[in-house]
Amino acid sequence: MDIQKIIIVSPMINELKEYIDQYNLDQEIRYLTDDKLTEEDLEWADAFCGFQIQKNIDYSKVKWVHSLGAGVDGFLSGRNWNENVLLTRTICSFGQRIGEYCLSYILRDAQAHQKFAEQQDEKTWNAITPELLSKKRAVIYGTGEIGQKVSGILSVFGMKVYGISLSGKPKSAFNQVAAIDSHFSVIKEVDYVINTLPLTDKTADLFDKAFFEQVKGVGFINTGRGKSVVEAALMEAVEKGQVRFAVLDVFREEPLPASHPFWEHPAITITPHISAVTTAKEAVGCFIDTLEKVKSGQVLENKIDVQKGY
Repeated sequence: MDIQKIIIVSPMINELKEYIDQYNLDQEIRYLTDDKLTEEDLEWADAFCGFQIQKNIDYSKVKWVHSLGAGVDGFLSGRNWNENVLLTRTICSFGQRIGEYCLSYILRDAQAHQKFAEQQDEKTWNAITPELLSKKRAVIYGTGEIGQKVSGILSVFGMKVYGISLSGKPKSAFNQVAAIDSHFSVIKEVDYVINTLPLTDKTADLFDKAFFEQVKGVGFINTGRGKSVVEAALMEAVEKGQVRFAVLDVFREEPLPASHPFWEHPAITITPHISAVTTAKEAVGCFIDTLEKVKSGQVLENKIDVQKGY
């Protein structure tokens, strides 16, 4: 594919430009913020690189679109994708970052950090025996690169880890993999539920009232997409004890409004979409690698199947 003109749209264009300049590319590049992107820019360009496309912008004018993030719902949601346009995504340290994020909150739970903090405030000496991770079970929704990495990190500590995917295809990183259509049979006895799924028509509202009625006292960690969770159902599940605690990094509306009840609930931990931050250096590294493969017609591991949405 002949790529001569590239548009890069991001709030961190200065950092991206600094790293891209080190590669001395032959291509002509325009660096823009979202509010400056126009239809004329896309008519000029062969490729677009950014976190999402504005709803009123016609992306089909370019040959190739590259997502600076791991997800592509910002490109596919609410639109019919022109399959003549190549769509790729960033692959970097997302799995490692999300794995360490999840591990930190699972260890906090197993080691009773919150209980000991409360006892310290009360000056109470009460021995609580920490639980061993080797006695714990987790289920990870999403068995792709990220889910497999998270499973590998948890498995190091002896945890039994199950996977849930659309197909249910076995993966060596998991003790067992089940399809979403039969996931209720897997989740009844687990201690932790972790979501790493991308947002698609099939994963939207997946974690609803019916789902939470199948679990008992689990820790629920969402690093996938906020729209996969029915928020009212999650809040009810927390109140009923179906979910013992929730760690939420993604939400239906971001930033999470100050009036949202999640902020106030003692069993809910909120982080501002940081479990898999894309650094400028990593984003550029993946972009350059993908650009070279696109130009030479090599196989792309980060190519999106637009029918599946990932």
